[in-house]
Formats: sequence, C-alpha cells, structure tokens
Amino acid sequence: MAYSCFKAYDIRGRIPDQLNPDLAERIGRAFVAVTGAKKVVVGYDIRLSSPEMAEALSKGLMAAGADVYDIGLCGTEQVYFATSHYEMDGGIMVTASHNPKDYNGMKLVREDSKPISNDTGLRDIHDRLDEAFEDAPAPGSYQTLEDAEDAYIEHLLGYVDMSSLKPLAITANAGNGGAGRVIDKLEKRLPFNFIKLQNEPDGHFPNGVPNPILPENRTVTEAAVKANRADMGIAWDGDYDRCFFWDENGRFIEGYYIVGLLADQFLSKQGGGAVIHDPRLIWNTQDLVEKAGGRAVESKTGHAFIKERMRAEDAVYGGEMSAHHYFRDFAYCDSGMIPWLLLAERLCQSGQTLSSLIDERIEAYPASGEINRTIQDPAKVIQAMEEKYGADAESVSHVDGLSVAFKDWRFNLRMSNTEPVVRLNVESRGDKALMEAKTEELLAEMERLNA
Repeated sequence: MAYSCFKAYDIRGRIPDQLNPDLAERIGRAFVAVTGAKKVVVGYDIRLSSPEMAEALSKGLMAAGADVYDIGLCGTEQVYFATSHYEMDGGIMVTASHNPKDYNGMKLVREDSKPISNDTGLRDIHDRLDEAFEDAPAPGSYQTLEDAEDAYIEHLLGYVDMSSLKPLAITANAGNGGAGRVIDKLEKRLPFNFIKLQNEPDGHFPNGVPNPILPENRTVTEAAVKANRADMGIAWDGDYDRCFFWDENGRFIEGYYIVGLLADQFLSKQGGGAVIHDPRLIWNTQDLVEKAGGRAVESKTGHAFIKERMRAEDAVYGGEMSAHHYFRDFAYCDSGMIPWLLLAERLCQSGQTLSSLIDERIEAYPASGEINRTIQDPAKVIQAMEEKYGADAESVSHVDGLSVAFKDWRFNLRMSNTEPVVRLNVESRGDKALMEAKTEELLAEMERLNA
C-alpha cells in the first residue's frame, strides 16, 4: 500500500492515522533492510508524540539487528552531528519541524550524515514496509550517548574566535521548540546577554507552532528587539535547523542577504573556497563571494541537492534564502546554530550594526522577496513567460525552474512540488524602482496568462 507520510525528502504525517508507533517500528526494520546499518543514532524533538515514536523506531531497528545510540531530546542537526562525529552507519531524527502539533515525522541519513531522500533510499524503505520482516538472529543493543550534546556544543563554539567576542544583547525566540536548551548551554560560555522568548520546550505549542517564516509569527521577536534595544534578534523553527534574523531596529532580514553575509564571513576565515547557493536570488551572493576570493556555484533548491553539490565541490558553505545554511565541517549539513554565532562574531569584530551591514547589500541588490501565486497550469504559464522574456535576455537558465537575466535585472520562476503555486523572485542591480516595476509587470503578465 502507499503510505502518505512519505514525502520527497523525509517522512511527515498526522498522528495516528498517517504515522503511528506500529509504522515507526516497521520503518526501523525497513531502514536496516535497505541500508544495512549496524549502528544508528536516534533523536527526537519536543512534540508530545516523539518519545513514543522514537521508542517504537528503536525497537524496530534493534529487532533488525542494529545497535541504537539514543541521544534523546535534541534538534535535527544534533542527529547529523552525532552520526558523523561518532562514525555511525546512519541516523534518524523523529520530528515534524514546523508542521501542526498533531503531526510527526522522521529525517533519515546514512553514514557521514548523507541525506536519504526519494532518490537515495527513502522510496526503497517505503516499498519494503509491506514485506514480511524476520527478527535478526541476534538483536541489536540499546545505549545512550551521554556526551553527544557536550561534544556538539564544543563543535559549535569552534566556529568562532572566542577571544574576539564582546558583550551583545541578543533576543532569542525558541518558539517553545528545542533551541532554548542549546541557548541555555551556550549562554554559560559566551559573553552575550540573551533576552529569551518562549524558551521552554513545550510540545503543546502554547504560542503556536514555531515557524518564523510566517509574518504573523515575527511580531513578538520584533517587539522584543525594540523594547530591549538588542543588537539582533534570532528565532528558530521547532527542530532548529533553520534560523531567522532581525536587525537592531527590529527589522526582519530576508534570508537572501544572510546567505551573502555568511559566505563573506566564512570565506574570510577559510581563505577562499566554493560556496553553494540556490538560483532564486543570486547576484548579491555572487558579488560577495567573488570579492572574498571564493567561487559561487549554483545548485537546485532543496537540502538533498545542496548537500550533494557541496560534497561534489567540497564547498566550505552553502546557503538557501529559505534560512537553511550548510557547512563543510558540519558533515555538509544544515545548522540553525552556527549561522547566528558567525553573525554575532561579525558584529563583534567589525563594530558595525547588523542594519548597516544589510542596508549596504539591499541597496546594491534590491529584491522582491519570494511572492507566491496560485496558478491553474503552472507549467504552461512558465513556458509562456520564457517565450515572452527569454528572447531578449542575456541568459536563460533551467537549473531550478526558469531564471531569466538581463543586464540590470533578473527573475526566477519556480513551481511548487506539492500545490498549484508559482514562486516569483525578482532582483536588480542597485535600482529599487526598476525591481519594483518589473515585479508588478511580471505579476500582471502571470495574472493575464492564468485568466
């Protein structure tokens, strides 16, 4: 049968009809059957159903003969870290990230924390579920990795020059997800004054599911930055593999500009190297990477594609405007903690405000931000847009959707994988009025084609 909780990159479904302990146990058995893993890290997020799901998953893994190394309540990146750091054969994080509270799911990796998605084993695990399972001749063992969190904290602190850090006021909104526990540990080692919001992990989500990409979820952080005159604000999603930023004025910063800042910061530390970025908005990132002596490489959007390209290029850093940031020394995986540490270090070392760093880049490359439109036939509309704009363009690319570039402005149009939605991003070279005019023009043309 088909299991609707299996998605392109991970497993996510409503509890208990789409995902439940019985299915979790079978997923554990199928994981071992498909990957041959002998040692598997298991962690889980703060959702109320997560401990039970992790226990059932572990039971299936052990029945299939794999040893389980439990790291308990954590964030997705801690499973990535532990799998790589302790040289395990695989890792599974029980999480539904920013989905509603009656959902749960899993993110799966192989050795070295290589992602398991549809193309690299997830479909095989799905297809194995309905076949009979036999217990292994010798069941796997169960143990807890007691020092996994401390090793992870030490690793995080290795990304910054501790001697250069100065007292900063930082508003940190964990959204009652898991990030608060890490902030509490880091706080003891850093000279920063944290103004903590919704810091206690709570699977009831009393303040709503943590998802700072929604504008209505940003106001509390914005207000706290202003009220406390903080140097910057940070917020995370539930499993804290994404982080979002506000400057000292309480202004939310588009993820595109964070990618450029982090690329610049990281290249200055590494003395060059490749940086992977997604194709939606590119000019600011390419400019900063080139000036810092690096090499910008475009990749299709999505964590599996970015991580694969990072390994191929041995890239030092990769960033998506959707707030995912990837690091070579973090097993090429994404982290929601390393980015803010790097930005805090940048503020301390430069003496500049976050707004001054960002304003300069917004002025150089103004962007529309991602605009979503419901379209009846997305493929037809994108094809028509290419025919209309592509003929006179300097370049046309299909790395991810449609990218059309002119001398002073460019746009990217992408289809959603899951709904009849087209996503538009527009940017210009130093001309905000042009960017805004072209954005309106493109939206009007899309509307006309959709009529």
